[in-house]
Amino acid sequence: MDQSEALAREAIRDLLARYTYAGDRGRIAELAACFAPDGVLEFPGSRAEGPEAIATALSAGAPVEGRTFVRHHITNPLIIVQGERAEARSYFAVTSDNGPDHSGTYVDALVHDGGRWLIASRKVRIDWQAPSSLFRPMVTRT
Repeated sequence: MDQSEALAREAIRDLLARYTYAGDRGRIAELAACFAPDGVLEFPGSRAEGPEAIATALSAGAPVEGRTFVRHHITNPLIIVQGERAEARSYFAVTSDNGPDHSGTYVDALVHDGGRWLIASRKVRIDWQAPSSLFRPMVTRT
């Protein structure tokens, strides 16, 4: 691995962290800004294209009463850089007021645009979800 690839990987890890921190703190506009102008977010039951539509999709639904926190923990990001494009796969686990909430994988395509890395597409797959989850049923694998 050369220095440019190492720097790209670190910038992508930073992007993944910014997405997660923004989402967990309810800063949906900041989360949506992690996407390219034509970026796509797919999660169970929803597909949105472009930061504005992504923000709208993630803002849909009523907040869970009494919820005080949600934390996404991303592990083992496997990042493959190919010039101005990259792919990343990450595992995630979510904890909430109710304890373990759900877990799955992110499958990302990334693009280097204007001196920064952005998400071109993110597919969220849910492997497991607690019966007491704060989120609507989303399991995509059985």
